[in-house]
Amino acid sequence: MSDIERIGVSLESDLLATFDKFISDKSYKNRSEAIRDLIREHLSKQKIEHKKTPAIGAVFLVYDHHTAHISTIFKKLQHDKPIRTISSIHVYIDKHNCLEVLLLRGLACDINKIGEKMISLRGVKHGYINLVATADGRH
Repeated sequence: MSDIERIGVSLESDLLATFDKFISDKSYKNRSEAIRDLIREHLSKQKIEHKKTPAIGAVFLVYDHHTAHISTIFKKLQHDKPIRTISSIHVYIDKHNCLEVLLLRGLACDINKIGEKMISLRGVKHGYINLVATADGRH
């Protein structure tokens, strides 16, 4: 574990009360853990803004599986060269809809590009892309 340094933070009482409720709702053990996670999240988001950042992404898709060849198109897009598919899961929601979750590794811009292509396909009802910068900068 790296060296830990103590810092002091001054907050308005209303802001602190709201933060303490957040900590409680999220089951953090203490304020320090919550602050560390918020800082990490902010720094990761900041890295992702630079499109050439190595990242891992999750693409969530809800689609009508009766739409012709959509599964084939998903598979083809997953084999796009700059992206590496880590894993995928396919869930039948009901007689018409499926959930596909794809875990991808590559540059943030490439993951976004393939995710947006998938979301824009005919038959896709909902789509969401979530990116996290890789900690060591490798991909």
